[in-house]
Amino acid sequence: MRILVAGVGNILRADDAFGVEVARRLETMELPEGVKVVETGIAGIALLTEIQDGWDALVVVDAVDHQRPHGTVMLIEPEIVDVHELTWAQRGDLLADMHLATPDRVLMLAKALDVLPPRVLMVGCQIEDPDAVGEEMTPPVAAAVDVAVREILTHLATLADADLSGADSAGAGTDAPVAPAQS
Repeated sequence: MRILVAGVGNILRADDAFGVEVARRLETMELPEGVKVVETGIAGIALLTEIQDGWDALVVVDAVDHQRPHGTVMLIEPEIVDVHELTWAQRGDLLADMHLATPDRVLMLAKALDVLPPRVLMVGCQIEDPDAVGEEMTPPVAAAVDVAVREILTHLATLADADLSGADSAGAGTDAPVAPAQS
């Protein structure tokens, strides 16, 4: 099974560096065969380019604002909108500039281009302030990096087991908190 793990975020925006830091941690580990870890930063087009290589599963790691306790790691099975169900104006608003696109927009476009992997999971961490600037993550989000790495390793093992058994682990539209990170 080919699995792409993409760390998304901006290392100059404090907690927004979460996805990139998780990717960097995973890059230092021995991962199952067929797993590729990339840092896509904030460039949506970079994520889309990686997705186009044909993967069986995609794990996107990013900072999120879901009004949960600061540092909470969430496993999210995103509902990906079909762009054909949008009006032309909505399509233009959502897909006009992919250079700084959010992961949701990239997944929408990947679905429209028929390159979206059959299994998609987002691993998010609740940030404190989405507008903060700085090179340091807050302590709860920094602690959540280890929580996210453990969850991703577990998910990779589950996907490998499902691949061996032929089971389908795909879901639709859930947002389950794992646990707040301990600081």
